[in-house]
Amino acid sequence: MIPTLVWGTGNVGRAAIRAVAAHPALKLTGVLVHNPAKVGRDAGDLAGLDTELGVAATDDIAAALASGPGAVVYAASGDIRPDDALADILRALRAGAVVVTPALYALYDQRNAPAELREPVLAAIAEGGGSLFVSGVDPGWGNDVLPLLVSGLGSTVDVVRCQEIFDYTTYDQPDSVRYLVGMGQPMDYDPPMLMASVPTMVWGGQIRLIARGLGVAVEEIREVVERRPLEATVSTELMGEFEAGTQGAIRFEVQGIVDGRPRIVIEHITRIHASCATDWPLPHSGAGAHRVIIEGRPRIEVTIQATDEDGNHSAGGNATAVGRLVGAIDWLVAAEPGLYDALDIPLRPGTLGRNQP
Repeated sequence: MIPTLVWGTGNVGRAAIRAVAAHPALKLTGVLVHNPAKVGRDAGDLAGLDTELGVAATDDIAAALASGPGAVVYAASGDIRPDDALADILRALRAGAVVVTPALYALYDQRNAPAELREPVLAAIAEGGGSLFVSGVDPGWGNDVLPLLVSGLGSTVDVVRCQEIFDYTTYDQPDSVRYLVGMGQPMDYDPPMLMASVPTMVWGGQIRLIARGLGVAVEEIREVVERRPLEATVSTELMGEFEAGTQGAIRFEVQGIVDGRPRIVIEHITRIHASCATDWPLPHSGAGAHRVIIEGRPRIEVTIQATDEDGNHSAGGNATAVGRLVGAIDWLVAAEPGLYDALDIPLRPGTLGRNQP
């Protein structure tokens, strides 16, 4: 069994602990935390399980990596600390571990990542002998392997559209929701996530991955952004109040232009309350969904909804990202050391191994 360390115990880390503990090829041997209050707590407790796993959390990074994990699930956020996340990942790679993480957007499409990011990673891999795979949901399987899989069911493909439709009420990350995305901010506030070129930085790699899978060339990538205010003040259970007149919904597209028109499109429709922008696409049910629409012959539409942690859609999404990453670990351990992307690593069937603790 592959000794595996989970680094971080937030929204993604909780799911990672559960996934590693349930995987028949992996053995959870360590958990790294930042919060001193979590040091010494059992991993099962931190993951919301009803049983202890016999692994106590630590904040000693050096000792955790010195223990020789074969794999590291890096679950700490990289959204607002990309340099720190990169430094942590490089440290784990130099220790010889296979590392899987959703934290570094630029490495989702690793072949086209900036040299200043890619070269240190390759150097750390050469030094330690490990591997790195960066993926998530959206960006991630929702707009790389899933649309390519579905496109293969048709005779002709005209447009590939990937949608994420989410009510962020269930997303327990106030800093990201309020400041990165701008929910609850005045309409003249410029959300960092929506600034020109940022959507392309995050999702452009997914456009290129789909294009590579389809065997076409992308001529350019365009961005289209629309925002809507709340008509009334709303109160949320996890993030408090959002006032009328402030941003309540956003809709943007990252468009891959092929043959002069948008033919590969990644679209996000995000609300802080279901009452905002009801004329925009909605999930068929619940608070969120990922949808792939293949315009062609035949027209194909696939919607995926995941829930976890008592029916939470955001937790369900996190769990699917973790499933893709954790499920790749034993494949990566058997492969040559290297930097991999979603088209390198097959989407593997689940394992009917030991039951979830």
